Amino acid sequence: MAGHNKWSKIKRKKGVADAKRSKIFSRLIKEITVAVKEGGSAEPEFNPRLRLAIQNAKGVNMPKENVERAVKKANDTDSAKYTELNYEGYAPGGIALFVECLSDNQNRTVSNVRSYFNKLGGSLATSGSVDFLFDRKGVFVFSQGEFNEDDLTLELIDAGADDLEFYEGEVTVFTELGDYGNMQKKLEELNIETNSVDLQRIPKTTNKVDVETARKVLKLVETLEDDDDVQAVFHNMEMTEEIISALEADA
Repeated sequence: MAGHNKWSKIKRKKGVADAKRSKIFSRLIKEITVAVKEGGSAEPEFNPRLRLAIQNAKGVNMPKENVERAVKKANDTDSAKYTELNYEGYAPGGIALFVECLSDNQNRTVSNVRSYFNKLGGSLATSGSVDFLFDRKGVFVFSQGEFNEDDLTLELIDAGADDLEFYEGEVTVFTELGDYGNMQKKLEELNIETNSVDLQRIPKTTNKVDVETARKVLKLVETLEDDDDVQAVFHNMEMTEEIISALEADA
């Protein structure tokens, strides 16, 4: 997971520069919609998934009125119904990709995803082809603030953290799926307000490629992420210092 925090910050900065905030908001609105419908409540205190979605919306500075409007609309019986869809495949260099979607039209989504893979040097694979290469982990991101790095590390390891990254005043904490709830409680006890909390697919091992191949991989990843039906894309490419430096220069 080395470099995860650094690359995430570069990616967010690039996203702002590319005016992708509306797409981020759109994804969160979909997540709020699904959370309300599946959780059976429009009240965050009774719906953990909704509470998490609202927390993440706050983390990206989504206006409060946008959040309230999304919750109200999701509670309407005639609001859009989204299906969770996953697609697996390979990018240039044999890099594994796992694509998570929320869609109201499965035919459109699979057609678009397949076309991106085909046009950008990848190949869509069958279900289960790359899933086993990733672990499902809780990922918590927040500002370090006044916390001492060593003291905070000890506190969070006791709560189930299996890895932490500190970078430019921001902390990323990884937990096993079973410790996800414990970490949420611990951060609340420490009065830590998170910037984002979610479940991500973290590669068990990473593969190295050269800078040019990395650019091709990330072009496919970014194209997928730009699709309105795509919620998240995960890969097992190692973000080496050489690659990160090249991408910083590109940005």
